Amino acid sequence: MDLVLEAADTFLFDKAYAKLLPKDGAVARWVEEHFPTKLVANATMVSGSVNMPAPVTYLLNAVQSLQNKNDIYGKTPPNMFELSEYANQSFLSRGNLLREFITIEIITVIFGWILYFLVATLAYVFVFDKKIFNHPRYLKNQMSLEIWRAFTAIPIMVMLTAPFFLLELNGYSRLYLEVNETTGGWKAILLQLPAFILFTDCGIYFIHRILHWPTVYKNLHKPHHKWIVCTPFASHAFHPVDGWAQSLPYHLYPLIFPLNKVSYLFLFTFVNFWTVMIHDGSYWSNDPIVNGTACHTIHHLYFNYNYGQFTTLWDRLGNSYRRPDDSFFVKNEKTEEEKMWKDQTRKMEIIRGELEGKSDDRVYIEEK
Repeated sequence: MDLVLEAADTFLFDKAYAKLLPKDGAVARWVEEHFPTKLVANATMVSGSVNMPAPVTYLLNAVQSLQNKNDIYGKTPPNMFELSEYANQSFLSRGNLLREFITIEIITVIFGWILYFLVATLAYVFVFDKKIFNHPRYLKNQMSLEIWRAFTAIPIMVMLTAPFFLLELNGYSRLYLEVNETTGGWKAILLQLPAFILFTDCGIYFIHRILHWPTVYKNLHKPHHKWIVCTPFASHAFHPVDGWAQSLPYHLYPLIFPLNKVSYLFLFTFVNFWTVMIHDGSYWSNDPIVNGTACHTIHHLYFNYNYGQFTTLWDRLGNSYRRPDDSFFVKNEKTEEEKMWKDQTRKMEIIRGELEGKSDDRVYIEEK
């Protein structure tokens, strides 16, 4: 994230903060009056400067020992660009936590919206099978509902995720930039990619299963299962806490394991692309290993199967794998397709009733 933040600060935010919140401005003077420098400094000190209980002191020292002081954004030399002329003209410096939080929120929300709309639109235009609109469990105004749910959820998901980005920016991760013998070279990077996929696939599987516990499902995960059959725009249409929970493994990985910063940005983009892809309704492969679109369609249709994100490994180990029907991969005549959809609906309603109860607040297209 520091690479993105550095570019954003250099070309946009240094100047914006300097103009809006200059060092000698009214806001800066008000902060100095109400939050004296000494008090602010003391608030950041640890044992030895402030009397604290021994367990708290031990914990703070332990946390500080994890910090890489050579990789703190705003306090160590920039990686890509020289400091702009505005870099030191705001009372909120580059390394200020509040500024970092605000900037992260802005750029990640905008990037999230752009990526979501771009990839989902491309999938809708070039890949999505629009015959799904005739499925008896397609909702009235579904695509608009999906888009609104995703559009409003993304800013909140980013806000919940921001603490992880702040940890990374302040040296509390194992992210690195240089590719050399010390960091393991290119071999390490090649190993990091499958390791990231395997780690996050495992984490998401168990989080996803927890989200299907009845109470958790009812309060958090049900909004995403409003879509029995999906369009690509359902990909990010979550309750914000649900979306945040399923993203946790992506952010825990670089706190635990070494990961190249450029690889992290690539994987961050890939994950969002994959999330759209498994909701695009295009059944290209019935691969027994990859948890593709067909597998995830089974999850939306039948709820209690195929919780994995990338592979079927943990579903097989957890006895929750359900192989997609062969009919998904055969182009059927209209009458055969309608028969298949009716059969899906019948099976789905049995499982839905067990999970959600008899009442169904969805408004389906066939009820118009």
